[in-house]
Amino acid sequence: MSAVAIVLLELLAIATINISFCSGSSYVGCIKSEGEALSKFKQDLKDPSNRLASWTGDGDCCTWNGVVCNNYTGHVLELRLENPYLRPRLEGLSSLKYLDLSTVNLSNASDWLLVINRLPSLVVLKLRGCLDHNFRLLPIANTSLLATLDLSFNNFDNSILSWVFSLTHLVSFTASSNNFQGPTPEGFKNLTSLRHLLLDENKFNSSIPNWLYTFSHLESLDLGKNSLQGMISDSLVNMTSITYFDVSFNKLEWTIPRPLGRFCNLKSIFLAGVKLSQEISEVLDIFSTCNPEGLQQLVMSDCQLFGHIPSYLGEFSSLVKLDLSFNKLNGTLSETHFANLTNLLTFIVSGNSLILNVSPTWHPAFQLLRLGLGSCHLGPRYPSWLHSQKQLSHLDLSGTGITDTIPKTLWDSLSKFRVLNLSHNQFYGEFPGLTEVDNLISFDLSFNNLSGSISHFICNGTSEFMLLQILNLGDNFFSGEIPDCWMNWNFLTVLNLGNNKFSGNLPISMGTLTSLQSLHLRENNFSGTIPVSLKNCTSLLALDIGENEFVGNVPTWVGESFSKMLILNVHSNNFHGLLPPELCHLASLQILDVAYNNLSGTIPKCFSNFSAMVKMNYSSGNYIQCNTFFVHTDSGRNYLESASLVIKGREVQYSSILNLVRSIDLSNNNFSGEIPTEVTNLEALQTLNLSHNFFSGKIPESIGAMGSLESVDLSSNQFSGKIPKSISSLTLLSHLNLSDNNLIGKIPSSTQLQSFDTSSFTGNELCGPPLLKNCTEIVPTPGSETGNEDEVDWLFYVSITLGFIVGFWSVIGSLLVNKRWRYMYCHFLDLLGDKLWNVVRKCC
Repeated sequence: MSAVAIVLLELLAIATINISFCSGSSYVGCIKSEGEALSKFKQDLKDPSNRLASWTGDGDCCTWNGVVCNNYTGHVLELRLENPYLRPRLEGLSSLKYLDLSTVNLSNASDWLLVINRLPSLVVLKLRGCLDHNFRLLPIANTSLLATLDLSFNNFDNSILSWVFSLTHLVSFTASSNNFQGPTPEGFKNLTSLRHLLLDENKFNSSIPNWLYTFSHLESLDLGKNSLQGMISDSLVNMTSITYFDVSFNKLEWTIPRPLGRFCNLKSIFLAGVKLSQEISEVLDIFSTCNPEGLQQLVMSDCQLFGHIPSYLGEFSSLVKLDLSFNKLNGTLSETHFANLTNLLTFIVSGNSLILNVSPTWHPAFQLLRLGLGSCHLGPRYPSWLHSQKQLSHLDLSGTGITDTIPKTLWDSLSKFRVLNLSHNQFYGEFPGLTEVDNLISFDLSFNNLSGSISHFICNGTSEFMLLQILNLGDNFFSGEIPDCWMNWNFLTVLNLGNNKFSGNLPISMGTLTSLQSLHLRENNFSGTIPVSLKNCTSLLALDIGENEFVGNVPTWVGESFSKMLILNVHSNNFHGLLPPELCHLASLQILDVAYNNLSGTIPKCFSNFSAMVKMNYSSGNYIQCNTFFVHTDSGRNYLESASLVIKGREVQYSSILNLVRSIDLSNNNFSGEIPTEVTNLEALQTLNLSHNFFSGKIPESIGAMGSLESVDLSSNQFSGKIPKSISSLTLLSHLNLSDNNLIGKIPSSTQLQSFDTSSFTGNELCGPPLLKNCTEIVPTPGSETGNEDEVDWLFYVSITLGFIVGFWSVIGSLLVNKRWRYMYCHFLDLLGDKLWNVVRKCC
């Protein structure tokens, strides 16, 4: 027998043994401990149909009804306990009353509304944050008993409301943070059982409808964060059942009527941003008429309130939250104002001109969580009574006139803070060693006199869960190199180290800040090139590294990586080379400032790709999105971006209206060539500064199409030809400088141009007002081509040509004839060239 045959027989024998081993005779049965567990599980179940009758004794649990085991291990794999007599649809839930599917992704379930409509006993339905607007519309709802419906944090539009309006027994409807828009639909007035209507954070843009004021039984009404406008009617006084009322952050006006004092059930009222224009004492007097002890939350920030806060504030003894920030309040707050406010957790009066006059030994009766005293007068020393506030998580002491060191107790308790703002004071001293800052989200020490290194602060943050999103250390005296320890600051969104005395190169680890949206390093002594790792920060919206000593080229990846960038400022550095055309990928760019560098080359024609400079989008904002709250308002989740720009010859700081600014500044470089006509497509551009370069050619005739221009500076270049007549159509122009060029002819007539100072036109061959030099107009002969502004007397050109020929050949002809003269002339040029080169080297 061959060896191959023997091997085959052995394999066959092994296979036979395995088949025998794996046959039914090898069944191991239920594992005892799992059977006991199932028996205990059965004891807690209700089984009226006796479907688990087989789950008894010490028998084999793998044979029990609904139990599925592994045949080889005996482990229980599945329990199949579904009712075999019911169809596999939500129809088997006819008695279901409460259904909460919040945060469950149902976006792909197109028939979810159809299924819910087959639940006739449903009373409560919650679908928060789980759906898009993808659904099949049903004209009539079958869930006639539905009383509570929550559709908030979805993307529904108005089309779903027809289904909602058929829910005639609805008592509570919440649809916050959706996409509802237009006038508030009248269909709501058919929901006569409504007690709670919450429609905040949508896009309703009408006035508050009159029919809403007839809902006298309404207890909660939230229309905050929409675009509602107009006057709030005094008919609101009919809604006497109101306990919660919020119309904050709209465009509404109101004078709170005295009958509102009949709202004895009122517990919370939010009027932030409503134009009240009333005296604060009058408003508080109205709220105190019926039940001052009942009011718990009063938010009237940015309402144009004025006057003194009355001393009877302490009568509102149930107040938990009081926000009067950013009004026109003045006067003094004393300990009397806070008497009996034992429940107070939030007190915010930032943005007013108040004086806090309390005893150094004062110990308030409250323990605050949030305190906002920004712009109030507290100084010169840090208030000692703050040491008694052990629960503070949000503290704003910005601009309070404090000249002091930051207390050790505050540094030691930094770990409990979420938001800390000590900016715009005179705090001095150095950073102590900080290790516990894991909870801190926003930290602002800007505009103080703090000094020293920040290395121990940055590098001691060793936790993998550093939550800090806003770090603003700008405008201090911090120094030294930036440490290479940014790996653990993964959530950092805003980093401002501007106007300090930092030096050295930027660390590579800054490239790990992938959440960064705003980076300000302006006015320091940073040097070297921009690290390539920074291109990983693809969320950057604002990059300001102006007034440093950076070198090298402007990186091409700036245009490739930062596709959403709004602000790019490299003003006053040592960058050289060409302006990379990749910058044209920055379609959202609003501000480009590369002035005072050594850049050269021409303006890329693709500048016309800056879409944000072509057409103004007034809805866009300059807010950096952060998942945090500012101290002065619970709803302010944004960081207001700012920028320092040279506009109309002076430095201007923009913040609140920065989103409306469009500017290009290429001044004080070595740019050359003509202005591409494509640049004139930037019709939303407001400031154009090309001064102190080597630009030449004519000013584009189509410059008049740039109708938003307010400031134009083309001085100290080599522009030639006439000033285009179309420039007179720039009706918004308030600053113009065309001095020191080669411009000729008459200055076009317009209201703006003749109002400018003569210095705007000096250093040219121009004439006409506002210059004293008169112009002699050339009248074209009949039949000739007219309308060409560059037409000049042909005799002028002939004389110039003849003069050139005579002068040229008088010199060159002599050199060609006389060899000795030719040698001496070339030797002279060689010597002159060496001297010029030495001068140029010294100047550079």
